[in-house]
Amino acid sequence: MSDDALDAVRGQLIVSCQAAEGEPLRGPVHMSAMALTVLAGGASGLRLEGPDDVAAVRALTTAPIIGLWKITGAPVYITPTLAAVRAVAEAGADIVAVDGTGRERPDGSTFADVVDVVHREYGRLVMADVATLEEGVAAAAAGADVISTTLSGYTGGPVPAGPDLDLVSQLAAALEVPVVAEGRIGSPEEVAEALRRGAWAVVVGGAITRPAQITASFVAGTR
Repeated sequence: MSDDALDAVRGQLIVSCQAAEGEPLRGPVHMSAMALTVLAGGASGLRLEGPDDVAAVRALTTAPIIGLWKITGAPVYITPTLAAVRAVAEAGADIVAVDGTGRERPDGSTFADVVDVVHREYGRLVMADVATLEEGVAAAAAGADVISTTLSGYTGGPVPAGPDLDLVSQLAAALEVPVVAEGRIGSPEEVAEALRRGAWAVVVGGAITRPAQITASFVAGTR
């Protein structure tokens, strides 16, 4: 199993190119254009949602791709089943991102099952999206190759305004596997701070690739 994808993004920016159901930019055509645009701007890797987007972008670049598939209907929705895991891997993702919170998966599989499938069947890496230090420690013990703070603030209660940089620090201090900072990172200063706190790499999404969200922040200045 190659760690080339992780080596390529060490100390660098990964950009999440995703559009939700119903948004005008939804779909492989627009997300492929978005992916090529952020790579031209210096991004070293991509985080993409859905097998169709992963496959479309894989055909255009050799840049590292973190792939996932959001399937709603249950609390665990980030690549929630083994079928989804296989689809993302077969679409060409270098790293398959899955919910690593330890909550029950819809198909009854365990996180260890996910790791086995991705490692044994595809020779790819597994990213565990977690919300707490305890979840990150457990996911690493179960074989995760990289831990991400993606779900911090999204598993219950109010969503914080800013990134959970304290969790980045805690995970980086506790784990030997790489820790990726993701979630509500909105400025170059926050990217630099996440790296200072021990992040292997930093994922930024909405602040770069969500035009409606960005526009709304400027519109707020007119009120």
